Amino acid sequence: MVAWARRGEMRAVPAAATPTMHSSALSLHDGTRPLRFLSFNIQVGIGTARYRHYFTKGWKHVLPHQGRHLNLERIAEVVGGYDFVALQEVDSGSLRSNYVNQVQFIAERARFPYWYTQLNRDLGPLAQHGNGLLSRVAPMEMQDHKLPGAIPGRGAIVARLPYGDETVVVVLLHLSLGERSRRLQLEYVRSLIAGEDHVVLMGDMNSHLPQLLFDSPLADTNLRPVGQVQPTYPAWRPLRALDHVLVSPRLTVSDYEVLDCRLSDHRPIGVTLELAERAAAVM
Repeated sequence: MVAWARRGEMRAVPAAATPTMHSSALSLHDGTRPLRFLSFNIQVGIGTARYRHYFTKGWKHVLPHQGRHLNLERIAEVVGGYDFVALQEVDSGSLRSNYVNQVQFIAERARFPYWYTQLNRDLGPLAQHGNGLLSRVAPMEMQDHKLPGAIPGRGAIVARLPYGDETVVVVLLHLSLGERSRRLQLEYVRSLIAGEDHVVLMGDMNSHLPQLLFDSPLADTNLRPVGQVQPTYPAWRPLRALDHVLVSPRLTVSDYEVLDCRLSDHRPIGVTLELAERAAAVM
């Protein structure tokens, strides 16, 4: 388990220790209402509206630009209504982001009391590439994992959230483009969730849903999709479902949508979940 600390202050702590949080604000959840989750690949704050923009505006992945700040403000508005947010393709403070930790920026604008930046690809002052976590629920535990693959630079964050008398294990990740590396990464993830009753696996998986469910290391788990598959990429005209949220059977999905949001090249996925036994009791 690692401490909740700003990049540059991150330190390992004993498993029994309480993580150091970013904020003194407390945000506890007693399990009396469903939890709202969101997964969003924000493409380091770059909005893309055409395929050609990958070439004509590719410089934005290297150099700062004025529009990025405004785009991050809009992203903060989108994520603000959720309890737990998984961010992919974030920059934790380099030249291209004007040395702004984008996770911290969004957390502060959207008033999330808990946030964490995972640095997976450190290119010094040019790029600090990784994943991010935002939470209104104080996690009981958090782990930072580097995923295997042919090219280093992919990671997963595992957070254990309190929910009534139970806990929910949330794994947020961004998988590789190559199929062989994705299989290695999913084998690793499968080992992380083995034996857990309440699991949420979410992120940009660069895979189609049937492949994940039937032809990957997840095939022998009990994870299931949260609803009828909807495309998430490209944001301006979604054709492929590359972003997914998978849950264990003891979690009930009460709402699922791909948001009509064009602030990145991916659209975000929003999901509302609660414990199956709690949902049955209410009914």
